Amino acid sequence: MTTATRQEVLGLYRSIFRLARKWRAASGQMEDTVKEKQYILSEARTLFQKNKNLTDPDLIKQCIDECTARIEIGLHYQIPYPRPIHLPPMALTPLRGRRLQSQEKLRKLSKPVYLQSHDEVS
Repeated sequence: MTTATRQEVLGLYRSIFRLARKWRAASGQMEDTVKEKQYILSEARTLFQKNKNLTDPDLIKQCIDECTARIEIGLHYQIPYPRPIHLPPMALTPLRGRRLQSQEKLRKLSKPVYLQSHDEVS
């Protein structure tokens, strides 16, 4: 990991903790605010710990993009949880044939950047 990438990752980590410190739930209730702050902190810790040994620059860039997207979406919608995508089970038709493996591959490719690590952690 280069020095610039390391500084960018640490900056994202600090910005997440600042965001959690200032976070207010959209409902305005204190217990919702506390739960959402705890979710933000635990999700950040889990994902950063999981990815701390990455060395591939493309994977690191993908994780940085996911983190940035989740921060922006959380701030915009005032929801700390990732926004789910809704695809019916057989909605994606493969180019050749209708095999389940190709459906799963197409579904994985269609997943938005902000949900790349969601299924792995949850």
